Formats: sequence, structure tokens, C-alpha cells
Amino acid sequence: MGAATTLVLVVGGLAIGSQFIPALRTRSPSAIWSWQMQRDGATMFRGNLERTGVYPPGGPTELTQLVWRFSTQAAISSSPAVSEGIVYFGSWDRHLYALDANTGQERWRFRTQAVISSSPAVSEGIVYFGSHDGNLYALDANTGQERWRFRTQAVISSSPAVSEGIVYFGSHDNYLYALDANTGQERWRFRTQAVIGSSPAVSAGVVYFGSHDNHLYALDVNTGQERWRFRTGDGIFSSPAVSAGVVYFGSHDNHLYALDVNTGQERWKFRTGDGIFSSPAVSAGVVYFGSHDNHLYALDVNTGQERWRFRTQAVIDSSPAVSAGVVYFGSYDNHLYALDVNTGQERWKFRTENWIGSSPAVSGGVVYFGSGDNHLYAVK
Repeated sequence: MGAATTLVLVVGGLAIGSQFIPALRTRSPSAIWSWQMQRDGATMFRGNLERTGVYPPGGPTELTQLVWRFSTQAAISSSPAVSEGIVYFGSWDRHLYALDANTGQERWRFRTQAVISSSPAVSEGIVYFGSHDGNLYALDANTGQERWRFRTQAVISSSPAVSEGIVYFGSHDNYLYALDANTGQERWRFRTQAVIGSSPAVSAGVVYFGSHDNHLYALDVNTGQERWRFRTGDGIFSSPAVSAGVVYFGSHDNHLYALDVNTGQERWKFRTGDGIFSSPAVSAGVVYFGSHDNHLYALDVNTGQERWRFRTQAVIDSSPAVSAGVVYFGSYDNHLYALDVNTGQERWKFRTENWIGSSPAVSGGVVYFGSGDNHLYAVK
């Protein structure tokens, strides 16, 4: 889809055109480039409470370098959060990590009893995340010391949302929970008929989330009372995005849906060739999302008409991130892609050594993401 730059890792170092940069140390990487970190909207999964996947401008339009990479002991599907110059993410090696965003140096790590696929959220000096050990954890963002934990009855893969002092998240025990962010005390819970892997979105006093019982739910944030529900043809793992009175989400029934936020009435739906686990990004009148049919799609938000599609060589679980005219996402073909938002033309791609299910975060002009090759990457 047009001329583009490809940056490929090679054994022993990094190849950039005809240049060669020696490999970074995996445990204590050094910075190839330093920049001034900015406080911006990368503190939670999808960049904001509405889960729109829109990040502040400054993401790289051309790929110039691997800033650093950090090695864990297992795959990384958790999506990083960036706050106050620190990158937080989970690994299948059971740890939550905190790294210096400039250098990739480890600040601290915290061990749970199982895989971490939940993406952390940072609020008021606390980092919140779930583990497959069934606990939601709250840690001091600076030290990694545990503040509290809350135990559910099953795996937590849902990524928490923190709003007005309340933490919202789903569990595979079929419940959506609302906890006091300071104490971990339960405010309310809402039961669905199947596991909840979808991450909740919060907007205008309503929390939206999907369940594997095939429904998207809208609940009152204060009471947990159901406002409405919408039924699809299969389970919903995709996390909803809320923008301009519409909630967008994908289903394993192969469709992306657009619903009225107040009534749950369908505005439109768009069919792809396979299930949709990727969560949509919404920016400037366009909704972007990936499908298991290997494509990233761009649709008109009002009509659902296709603007363009881009084909990769494998399924796309990664959720796209939009920053100043570029959409970034990963594919199970081992690449992170950067496309022009208007045309779908490839701007650049970066190859890792395994699948990418982690969703990228953009902060300070750098894209952060994890890979199935056990590394967290920072590229620009």
C-alpha cells in the first residue's frame, strides 16, 4: 500500500537501512535517545475513560529508531500505561513492571500468582490492574508497594477504569465490580451470564461493557442499575468506545456495532470476515478497528461506510491508537504498523520476533507496546 519504512530486529543488534546499532541489554537497557516526557493521556487502556484510543499529538510519522526494549520472562499482551515518566505493564511471567520511560531502566516489579493480561490504569499515585489469580491490585505507583487487593472468583483480564474515586472492572466470574479506589471496598457488583473480558468505558454517569453472554450493557455508575442491554450474535471481548453520543464495539459475531448511548438502539453495523476482539478507536469522524480476518478497518462514524481497509498477514487483536494523523496497531504477523489515518497507506512498520496482541500507547513522541517475544518496546 505504498512506499514505507521497515525497521527489523536482527540477531545481535538493530538494522536501520545500512546502519547497525549494537543490541541493547535486555534487563538494563540504555537509552538510544532522550526526550522530555510530557504529562498526557496515556495513563490507562485506550488513553481515556471513554476508551476512544486517541492519544496526544506527537507520535512518530517516520520510524527512526528503537529507543529501548526491556525483556521479561514471558509474553506480553498487557497494554502499557505511561504516567509521570514511568511505563507500567504486565507480563505473562506474573509480574507488573514499572520502567523509566526515557531509558527503559526498571524502577520496580510486583509479583502476582498468575499471568497478567489486564492493562494497568494509573490515578492519583496508584496503579490498578487485574491478574489471572483473580485479584484486582492497587499499588503505590512510585514504590510498587501494595495498597490493597480485592479477590474475585475467577481470572481478571479486563482492564480497570478509574473515575470519580471508583474502580470499575470485569471478571471471568461473570460480574462487573465497582470498588472504592482508596480502600478497595466493594460499592456494587452486577452479574451477567458469562465471563467478562471486555474493559469498561465510563462516560456521563454510565459504565459500558461487553460480556461473553453476547450482550453489551449500560449501567448507572453510582448504583449499578441497568440502563439498557443490547444483544449480538456471539460473545463480546472488544471494549466499547464512547464518542459523541454513540458507543462502538466489536463482537465475535464478526460485526462492529454503533449504538445510541442513551437508548441502546442500533445506529448501524458493519460485517467483517471474522470475529472482532480488537477495541475500536474513534477520531475525527472515523472509527478504526482490527478483525481476525487480518484487516484493519476505517469506517465513517455516522454511516458505517468503509473508508479504507489495510491487510496484514495474520489476525489483529491489538486495539489501534490514533495520534495526529497516524493510527498504530499490532498484528499476529509480528509487526507493529503505522498507517495514514486518511488513506490507510503504510507509513512504517516494525518487526518483533513474535505476535503482537498488546495495544500501543503513545506518549512523548514514542510508541510503547509489548510482544509475544517477551519484550516491551519503545520506538520512535
